Amino acid sequence: MRILGVILLIAGIAMIVFREVNFTTEKEVADLGPVEINKKENKTIGWPSYAGGITAVAGIVLLVAGGKRKS
Repeated sequence: MRILGVILLIAGIAMIVFREVNFTTEKEVADLGPVEINKKENKTIGWPSYAGGITAVAGIVLLVAGGKRKS
């Protein structure tokens, strides 16, 4: 459970710092023998900043709960 807590904490901090992720996809529009026509599209995935906070808090809760059970 502590490993999941650490992963959630790191993911939550990363979500707060990086509020969106940009990437490029390439689609094949036409293939006419030796000639190819491709189209590049820029896409963005975004999330609200409170989602990162909730994820980080969940990671902290799991870390604290995992530490108390082993003691």
